Amino acid sequence: MSSKKELQVIIVDDERLARNALRSLLEERKDVRIIAEADTVPDALEKIETHKPDLIFLDIQMPGATGFDLVEKLTYMPHIIFVTAYDQYAVRAFEINALDYLVKPVGRDRLAEALSRVHEEEVTMPSAKNKLAIDDRLFIQFTNRYLFLRVSNIVVITATGDYSDVKTADGQHGLTNKTMQEWEKRLPENTFVRIHRSSIINLDYVERVEEWFQNSFRVFLTGIEEPVIMSRRYAAVIKSRLG
Repeated sequence: MSSKKELQVIIVDDERLARNALRSLLEERKDVRIIAEADTVPDALEKIETHKPDLIFLDIQMPGATGFDLVEKLTYMPHIIFVTAYDQYAVRAFEINALDYLVKPVGRDRLAEALSRVHEEEVTMPSAKNKLAIDDRLFIQFTNRYLFLRVSNIVVITATGDYSDVKTADGQHGLTNKTMQEWEKRLPENTFVRIHRSSIINLDYVERVEEWFQNSFRVFLTGIEEPVIMSRRYAAVIKSRLG
């Protein structure tokens, strides 16, 4: 059985004693390496973007801004475990897909449980450089929040300026900062196909294809009200894929 990956960790807490207590527990473990600490949101933002850790332990109540404010500012998104003296923020923490929510003082066993969740996610989440499989999950920014999105749940992706609009089978849609080129390189080729310079669809959700005007086509997708236009240059590709 392979050993666990050593997690690169940043502790974010304005209380020095709290940082010291958590650091002492983490230093007992061989699967964690603390690479930085921060005591304010601006300091944490700079260190996270610079070091790109696997995981941050994040306090919620800090001077001038909260841990939630920090999450909204991040462009690089590590795993997050909130560590706080209060339990009333738990619902909001899990809404942004924090892996765990620890109430101070943190116990050794409870910390071990939280880190176990991180290791599980490290195994199931694909590397940013790897081709995605249909059952993989992405942790992405989705308009104003972050969520775990299963690849198989994506129905259609449409270019929107410098962003892409993702629509899912459960009725969600949101903007991400991924380009169409990034999506095309990473999505599984046997399921996703580009049908226009600004559209990528999941073939599993195609209901029918109708001819339109000027040799273009309309592609109707399950759960999507408006059909997606397919340009002539991509028509042969999708016809061959759909048989």
